[in-house]
Amino acid sequence: MPSYPSALLRALLPVPLLIPLAACGAPAGPATGAKAAGSDAAPGFPYTVTNCGVSSTYQAPPRRAVAMNQHATEILLALGLEDRMAGTAYLDDAVLPAYRPAYDKIKVLAKEYPSREVLLGANPDFVYGGYSSAFDKAQGRDREGLAKSGINSRLSVEYCTDGKVGLDQLRTEITEVARTFAVPERGERLIADERRRIDDVSGRVKDKARPTVFVYDSGEASAFTSGGKGIGNEIVSLAGGTNVFADLQDTFGDVSWEKVIERKPEVVLIYDYGGTTVEAKKQRLLNDPALAQVPAIRNQRFVVLPLSCAVLGVRVADAVEALGRQLHPAAA
Repeated sequence: MPSYPSALLRALLPVPLLIPLAACGAPAGPATGAKAAGSDAAPGFPYTVTNCGVSSTYQAPPRRAVAMNQHATEILLALGLEDRMAGTAYLDDAVLPAYRPAYDKIKVLAKEYPSREVLLGANPDFVYGGYSSAFDKAQGRDREGLAKSGINSRLSVEYCTDGKVGLDQLRTEITEVARTFAVPERGERLIADERRRIDDVSGRVKDKARPTVFVYDSGEASAFTSGGKGIGNEIVSLAGGTNVFADLQDTFGDVSWEKVIERKPEVVLIYDYGGTTVEAKKQRLLNDPALAQVPAIRNQRFVVLPLSCAVLGVRVADAVEALGRQLHPAAA
């Protein structure tokens, strides 16, 4: 899983065992921050935006963008910007089926993060990172260094928001990216669709009892879980649950198993990604005698979301819909 750290779920198994098959669910020379590709300024440009402490001025929309991480790639695809993408890298999951034809036309620079040489070899004028690790200084991909090479950049606001991340931040992310690429109307349509779908779920579960939820991302000696700052916490809430570690002041973090036991979660939400299967994570929990009397473990009440749904991107509505059905099957 990168450092923070869909097609919709259709069929659900009944309580107490609620593990479904998990799958959630748009010729230029080097451009610089001072002079993007294109000789004439587009309407509304130059455009200046401050993102995660970095101010960037665009004379024209980017034409050779590189997206790193699933949610950055899918936001650009959802906005219909595949013709502006010079490369992509580091997916946690398959791209959504609706975006696959467009994605297949884009060069994949690396299975995980590309080296600085490979990244610069794509001749980008804009680099979009979903996680802070996309801009690792030790690997030569830091935003300051990219700016010195004349390349603008953006980091998902999930990793620089002061306070909790929610739907306001999703709106900011989509709005600012759409504005940067001079397609603001596409951004508004995307936001409206996400909001409509989320409101529908929240309306159906608002009067239901809210089960307490422990998010299990990974971990053996301790549990790596979703804290109160990330969009994952908001997804649980919007779907009609309560994150037992909402008081953890981080997007993700490690907690002791003793804390998990103390908080008595009624449901375990497993994040599905990487080389460890959902079944393996489930068995790790079921086979730990210390956890035997935790209500969620005792009742084998497990639900699943792909990690690709639990980040600030176009799958937020997918995640709320899928989790809402699992937590409240009678309200589906």
